[in-house]
Amino acid sequence: MDLRPEDSLGFQVRRCHRAFDRLLNAYLAGEGLTSGFWYFLRALWQENGATQKRLAQLNNVTEPTTVTTLTAMARIGLVRRDRNVSDKRKLNVFLTRRAEGLKAELMPVAFRINEVAAAGIPAQDVAICLRVLKQMSENLSREFTAVGAEPGREGEAP
Repeated sequence: MDLRPEDSLGFQVRRCHRAFDRLLNAYLAGEGLTSGFWYFLRALWQENGATQKRLAQLNNVTEPTTVTTLTAMARIGLVRRDRNVSDKRKLNVFLTRRAEGLKAELMPVAFRINEVAAAGIPAQDVAICLRVLKQMSENLSREFTAVGAEPGREGEAP
């Protein structure tokens, strides 16, 4: 049995994601940022003050990856981490003024990249694609939980 790359959902989604990521990094380079930072900025623009654990969940990454990324972001003045007042074991992450100001500059980049990706595709097909990708993510997350997979053991797409 063979699964050719052109017939593999995982391969095609990964290929598309890498194309998005390359273009996003090209746009972000002028600000000295990377796509790794972008995903945390987006999450914090929605939930400023979220815990590190919550940010890991929102970005679908491990907590060690989150800590590493947030440390780098703090080093360049994008975030600060404060102990949670009710649970000292938790750290809440807050955007700096600089990071808050980046939203107005960078959200148009997100819109532009999405426009480029959807060029020539009818809006109803894009809506179907979004709905299908969301359902696939939910299906895969459910299966991940069911097989008891260990966090942090992320591999290549099938």
